[in-house]
Amino acid sequence: MAAMTIAAIGIVYGDIGTSPLYTMKAVFIEEHGLALIPENIIGVISLIIWGLIIVVGLKYVYMMLKADNRGEGGILALVALAHNSLPEKSKWHLPLLMMGVFGAALFYGDSVITPAISVLSATEGLEVATPFFKPYIVPIAIGILVALYAIQSTGTAGIGRWVGPLMIVWFLALAVMGIINIVAAPQILVALNPLNAWHFVHDNATIAFVALGAIVLAFTGAEALYADMGHFGSGPIRRAWFMLIFPALSLNYLGQGGLLLSNPAAISNPFFQQLGSWSIYPLVFISTIAVIVASQATISGAFSITRQAIGLGLLPRMKIVHTSASEIGQVYIPTVNWLQMIAVLLAIIGFGSSDNLAGAYGIAVTGTMTITTVLLFFVMYYHWKQNFFAALAIAACFFVIDIFLFSSNVLKITSGGWFPLALGCILFILMLTWRRGRKLVGASQRKHAIPLDSFLQSLFFAPPQRVKGTAVFLRGENDGVPQALLHNLSHNKVLHERVFFLTIHTQEVPWVPRWERVQIHELGHQCYQIDVYYGFKNEPDIPKVLELCQEHGYSFDMMSTSFFVSRQTLVPSPKSGMVKWREHLFIWISRNARSAADYYQIPANRVIELGARVEI
Repeated sequence: MAAMTIAAIGIVYGDIGTSPLYTMKAVFIEEHGLALIPENIIGVISLIIWGLIIVVGLKYVYMMLKADNRGEGGILALVALAHNSLPEKSKWHLPLLMMGVFGAALFYGDSVITPAISVLSATEGLEVATPFFKPYIVPIAIGILVALYAIQSTGTAGIGRWVGPLMIVWFLALAVMGIINIVAAPQILVALNPLNAWHFVHDNATIAFVALGAIVLAFTGAEALYADMGHFGSGPIRRAWFMLIFPALSLNYLGQGGLLLSNPAAISNPFFQQLGSWSIYPLVFISTIAVIVASQATISGAFSITRQAIGLGLLPRMKIVHTSASEIGQVYIPTVNWLQMIAVLLAIIGFGSSDNLAGAYGIAVTGTMTITTVLLFFVMYYHWKQNFFAALAIAACFFVIDIFLFSSNVLKITSGGWFPLALGCILFILMLTWRRGRKLVGASQRKHAIPLDSFLQSLFFAPPQRVKGTAVFLRGENDGVPQALLHNLSHNKVLHERVFFLTIHTQEVPWVPRWERVQIHELGHQCYQIDVYYGFKNEPDIPKVLELCQEHGYSFDMMSTSFFVSRQTLVPSPKSGMVKWREHLFIWISRNARSAADYYQIPANRVIELGARVEI
């Protein structure tokens, strides 16, 4: 438990742990019009402290960590849990799916802004030390991030053991700096009284509403608590929060508030001025390490959610590289890595500073938070069987807070919030287009499908010549006779002595246990149907599936086994179920998707691909 808790400190809390770098500076920027007076400083700190208690502690650490989908968390796991809990004929199936897909798409927007603002905030400490570094802040940040993305292919297993201890040092440093400044200005402790947060909002309604868009920066990273539950379990994440993270963050925000009470001029960059000029370079060094850890967590999260989306049929097959022999969760997806790096670099170059990026940060996070609350209600009512009014009351309380935070961030759309929203909308359209396109392809195949049982029955009235060896034909869930089999019989006029039809079923659960993964049915004449069941986080691997078949009495010699795969050529149809531009987008994505044989890890020298035209 201790080791898992230390690891959770490093990976789960990297994002929220680096928020003190830029939050207070962003709250009091001139554009907000918030006067730097004691009442406002105390009110802002009170809002941050109680936001950490309610939004992060109560909602995520206490409530959301209970909503596990067979031990897994994250918005896609949550939407799958809610979706499966609904009655079969419920009208909420499609709306919940749409919300979950949009929440996942917003995560990608957040995953671009987080590395950009974190690394820029850390390197801007050099500017506090001396103006000499000002022209070099952006190039230094770009260099750090390019190096970080360049090493992703090697995996994070090597540095993983250092992440936890390094972040413990970071959080202890936050706590110590906070205590020093609290001792210098103990009057800041009145911010612990929630009435100060209420008075601040009540007395400065309009300005406070605008300031919420920056105050929410203190809560970014809360979604990571839930998303990373599958890696560590709820216990270590809860212990880390209450034992170290929450006390350290609270002390540091109180300390920054005390610093501003004593020295309002420190608002130019309160984090790096907490201990005076002598500490700037050490703080730049340690904060750079901390933001690299935070960025790594976001990058790894993008890989993880992409793999889940592929498993749920929301994204096309991509190349997935496992970077650890012992940890299945450690993956590297080259396409996501390089596209994300390009987006991050564009954000840094385009916005130029953490202050400008603060305008872009928050809207994607709060949008995901709001969707999470709605999904939580359905899980409480349908899955946990809670009383309707109790579930509604709990969800409504969180929803009111989320909608205020989201609404305040909507005001930032013109000042940069459009950027993560645009990224999210692009991903949302891609996901829905891919899902819709695959449905149309499936419908087209079903329309022209030949029932397998009746085909085999008629085939063996005058059986073709049988040749030695085993043939495995990949067959879709709703397909009839595989096109590859029809082409093989048409051109080669032979059938292998053993024929297996292999169908992969992806279920809306993260994992399917090994003993539930394979079912085999005899079809007669040494023909068999293999049904393989995967969760959306299971690793598709057909050679391993064939090894599992040995437990059912069927053995395979890979050197005498041939795999037949139908390669689809999509042809647009005037009567398709999508508008023309989406139809062409789907065809383009499909052409660039990873091949089925490669994705399912079939040995390349054992694969035979036969083409088939499919109208959509």
